[in-house]
Amino acid sequence: MTTTYKKLNKDDAVMLLVDHQAGLLSLVRDIDPDKFRNNVLATADLAKYFKLPTILTTSFEQGPNGPLMPELKELFPDAPYVARPGQINAWDNEDFVKAIKATGRKQLIIAGVVTEVCVAFPALSAIEEGFDVFVVTDASGTFNDIARHSAWDRMSQAGAQLINWFGVACELHRDWRNDVEGLATLLSNHIPDYRNLITSYNALKG
Repeated sequence: MTTTYKKLNKDDAVMLLVDHQAGLLSLVRDIDPDKFRNNVLATADLAKYFKLPTILTTSFEQGPNGPLMPELKELFPDAPYVARPGQINAWDNEDFVKAIKATGRKQLIIAGVVTEVCVAFPALSAIEEGFDVFVVTDASGTFNDIARHSAWDRMSQAGAQLINWFGVACELHRDWRNDVEGLATLLSNHIPDYRNLITSYNALKG
C-alpha cells in the first residue's frame, strides 16, 4: 500500500496516553521496564514541550489494571482525564471521543499498554472516522514480540503510521533553529548518549 507522506504538525496534533497503569505496566515484556518508563515519560515531555493537547485515560482502575502512572498526572494536572468504567476500547467511551473532537485537531499521536488492545483498538477506530493516527511504538508495550508485531501489522495495514518518540519530537520540531536549547534539553533528558553529544557541543561552543 502506497501512501503520501503526512508530516506531524504541532498545530494539528493531539497526544493520547492510554492505560499506562500500574497493573498493566507489569505485563510489558517486549521492552526493558526502565527503558519503557523512560520512553513513556519522554513522550509525555514532548507533548508538554510542544504544547500539544493531551488526553489521559485509564481502564477499570478499581480492578487489576490499577492506577495511572503518577508522573503523568503530575505532568498534566489540567488535562482531560477519562477513567473508563469498563470499556476496553477507549473509543467506545463517549467522554474520551468528545475530548478528542473538542480539540478540533485531526492528527492523533497515541501510546499505551497493551499495544494490541489499548493502542490498536482506538487507533483503528479513529482511522475509521477519518483521523490520521501516529503510534508511538516505543512508548507502547505488550507481552512479547509476537504480540507487538501482530499489532503493528494490523495498525499499519489500516493506515496508522508507526514512529518512535524521538521521531515524533524531531518531526514536530522541523528545524533546529526553532529552539536549539529546548529540543536539546528534551532529547538529553531521555537519551544518555545524546546528553554526551550536547555536552560536547556546549563545550565547543564555549
